[in-house]
Amino acid sequence: MTRKIVAIGGGENGRLLSNGNYAPYETEPMDIEIIRLTGKDKPNFLFLAHSWASSPEIQQSYYETMKKIYGEKFGCNCKDLKTNELSDIEKVKEKIAWADIIYEGGGDTLTMIDLWHHSGFDKVLYQSWLDGKVICGVSAGAICWFTSCNSDSLIIQNGKEATLESVNCLNWLAAHVTPHCDEPGRYTSTKEQLKENNLVGIMLSNCSAIEIIDDEYRIITSEVKEHNIKSAYALKGYWQNEKYYEESIDLSNKFKPLKKLLSKNKEW
Repeated sequence: MTRKIVAIGGGENGRLLSNGNYAPYETEPMDIEIIRLTGKDKPNFLFLAHSWASSPEIQQSYYETMKKIYGEKFGCNCKDLKTNELSDIEKVKEKIAWADIIYEGGGDTLTMIDLWHHSGFDKVLYQSWLDGKVICGVSAGAICWFTSCNSDSLIIQNGKEATLESVNCLNWLAAHVTPHCDEPGRYTSTKEQLKENNLVGIMLSNCSAIEIIDDEYRIITSEVKEHNIKSAYALKGYWQNEKYYEESIDLSNKFKPLKKLLSKNKEW
């Protein structure tokens, strides 16, 4: 089966803000591509908000926002799988089998990964990827599929300033991924983390995503409406022989070999 991942570095989804206004909708090109990858006109969309495991209210609110996009706007059939359902293996299997798209939202990566490991849901997700379902997500839901990531989990948990940290993820693909790399502290902390973990880093700005189909990848971008950058971008960075190397990742929309992206071999 074809293995498909769409990992979105960040971007607003039209959510209702605390001031009563709605955020802009920036992730439309990514959502359209996610749906296209199913090969169906009205695919089954399964939403996870497991990065908000401690808040059933946020999980429900997040689902309502995504249902407006995938259900009302694009005509998908929508369901969610909440964290309190993970102990019911039959319900989990039923919803995963039903889904064409499995989408994890943004939030606390560290708690989410720990929950998946302890519940065994990580194994279910891995098999669903091998079975050809479209695996996708934004922020925490983008970076979790890789070896490790740049995470603000401690900031989310403590509700105050903390250091951006490196978190071990599911390790399906060998890279260290940073979401929102245009935001303060992300770039600098990623550079230091890459020196320690010796991985190739993929840094995704808001309104950029990496789409990975089997052994090829491309970058998808959307119009920036909310963030302090002129346009979306993606970077590759790594350390070799105590020297840091960095390059912009091509935005031409053409698929390229994933092996080259994840390699430190400049002869590619």
